Amino acid sequence: MTTTLDHPAAVAAETARFVAVVRAADPSTAVPTCPGWTLADLVRHAGSVQRWFTVLLRQRIQEPPRSREVDLRLPEGPDGYPDWLAEAAVEAGAEFAAADLDAPMWAWGADQHARFWVRRMLFETLVHRVDAELALGLHPGIDPALAADGVAEFLVNLPFAAGFAPGTALLRAENRTVRFARTDGAGDWLVRLRPDGFGLDPQGAGTAADVTVRGTAADLLLFLYGRLDRATGRFEVTGDEGLLAHWVANSAF
Repeated sequence: MTTTLDHPAAVAAETARFVAVVRAADPSTAVPTCPGWTLADLVRHAGSVQRWFTVLLRQRIQEPPRSREVDLRLPEGPDGYPDWLAEAAVEAGAEFAAADLDAPMWAWGADQHARFWVRRMLFETLVHRVDAELALGLHPGIDPALAADGVAEFLVNLPFAAGFAPGTALLRAENRTVRFARTDGAGDWLVRLRPDGFGLDPQGAGTAADVTVRGTAADLLLFLYGRLDRATGRFEVTGDEGLLAHWVANSAF
């Protein structure tokens, strides 16, 4: 899975944005897009994920890990979480620089190389940065090229996510298709639902779909992650609304 984007640099940039957003914020602020979480919970989760992925990269695991225990070195209180998150990104960046990111490595998704974890860390961080901004009433800007890469990353890996996204087991149908079409540049993703599963159809560009969602790359990314509802009026939807509702109900990541 090749891309011209510099994922390690983007992880650093997105983490810096995240840290800047939360540094002066009240850590007890509720995060509506992550029900039950506060900003402190959100930052702790993001930093924990970065440290966990960094450990996996350092170990170059070749099979599913048996434990998720990591020395998180959490600060004493939430006021220290922003700096702690920044430190996690520095540690990750050092591992990225030292690693052969094209080396074979176990991953839960489609790309069985070390680079999978860098790309996954990027979009974990980006989406939670957006969560923080939304919680604080800010408008979350997302680079269009980065957003398009995020759409592709989500859709190519979702078929492998049943272990933590059990609803995906219900994304089955007799050859039904859902298209996500970008309106602010090149980008067209056709997902085909089959009786035995679902996945991106690499030959699907330009073919008819049972339902199509059109929007900017950033809006499509937030829609896929459940951060933006189609009722906002920022999408053009044509075709089978029931099929789209079925997708939304069972594709939660």
